[in-house]
Amino acid sequence: MNFAQTFKALSNPIRRSILELLKAGKLSAGDIAGHFDVAGATISHHLSILKQADLIREEKEKNFIYYELNTSVLEDLMVWLVDLKGDSTDENE
Repeated sequence: MNFAQTFKALSNPIRRSILELLKAGKLSAGDIAGHFDVAGATISHHLSILKQADLIREEKEKNFIYYELNTSVLEDLMVWLVDLKGDSTDENE
């Protein structure tokens, strides 16, 4: 996992909002864009950064592309953060 790309992707509030939307399930780019007051090209750019960070996956169905969360990267990030924090009981020994 490339933490630099992951943190860059997570640093933008629109991208974090896109991830929140995808918690409910897969959505098309048009469905995602409908939640924001920005140009479609801007949403495409944000989706591209999220894909590069491997935070989302795309799936083509007929004429549509659907996006969904890639939870394995989020799980890896959570494990790393927990390891970084350490076990609070170790501090008392």
